[in-house]
Amino acid sequence: MSQHFYDHVSAWKNGDIKSKSEITFQLEKEVLDTLDQALRHVQKRNIQVEEITQDDFPISTIEKEIDKWVSEVQEGKGLLLLKGIDTEKYSKEECAIIYWGISTYFGEAQSQSPMGDKLGHVVNVGGKDQRERAYRNSLELALHTDASDIVGMMCLVPAEKGGLSGYASGPAVFNHIAKHRPELIPVLEEGFLYHRFGEHLPGESPVSEEKVPVFSEKDGYLSICYLRSYIEMAFEELGLEKQKLENEALDYLDEVAHSEEFRLNFMMEPGEIAFFNNYVVLHTRTEFFDSPDPEKQRHLLRLWLRAHNARPINPVIDEKAQRNGIESQEGKGTYYQGNTKYTETLPPA
Repeated sequence: MSQHFYDHVSAWKNGDIKSKSEITFQLEKEVLDTLDQALRHVQKRNIQVEEITQDDFPISTIEKEIDKWVSEVQEGKGLLLLKGIDTEKYSKEECAIIYWGISTYFGEAQSQSPMGDKLGHVVNVGGKDQRERAYRNSLELALHTDASDIVGMMCLVPAEKGGLSGYASGPAVFNHIAKHRPELIPVLEEGFLYHRFGEHLPGESPVSEEKVPVFSEKDGYLSICYLRSYIEMAFEELGLEKQKLENEALDYLDEVAHSEEFRLNFMMEPGEIAFFNNYVVLHTRTEFFDSPDPEKQRHLLRLWLRAHNARPINPVIDEKAQRNGIESQEGKGTYYQGNTKYTETLPPA
């Protein structure tokens, strides 16, 4: 894989997507009416959000639109935004039903933490505490991937200040590194051990048994799997030092991905839903600050989805990504209780 470039629409740069509108699917009245009818169908049957299936959320009249959305995530740019759901018309609970219902056509929701939460609430619980999982604190994050095939985010309430979403194409970053620093590609293909942030089961190692490749290819599909803070934590846990080329590879990847040429930034507005391919698109957010009014504090919904028609991926990534979710464990939450130092890796200055 090291000797060639990845020529695909998913290898986009910031300049290729000139505005947020280029990845936005505006939901027309017919689509919104269908979603509303499906919502009422669920409410009449009093079905809990996390129990909703496609059969419970019938939207067959807009199947062509849904197929376009799924295709864009799986075979296109890997990133899209759905716009048009009115958060003034619907309660947060109703928005969650619509969001979950749409997601059932992309994949099956997976647990996102030992709490067993399939519908994740991205809210500021831990403040600036780095031991709290990123989706429950307010810190700035570096570009990374999550533990699923597809990630979905719905904005209910934006932050009073900050919380800008950022995205970058993994294939485009690969192409740049292969062209300008080709000696780093084998290092990134070999990959790194990952810390499990205390979410491993009893008897399991706190660090992955195998190195997880940052870049890998299977059946013509290039994938990226990357969370630098957990890589650094694994070195700390094991008392190991990175080799010079390893450090250069990680630093250069971060430098390229966060550069203006590659990073696409936009603010998510209330009612907007983003879906993106987790093996194609890196994502992040800037630090945010909440309003003192609880009703105006930042609140997003998040889903980790195992795709119905998943792209081929390296088996080691499959294990790392825990595509069946993070197993629920009694007494465990999202706060890291271990002794190993954890520091959120910040974007390059």
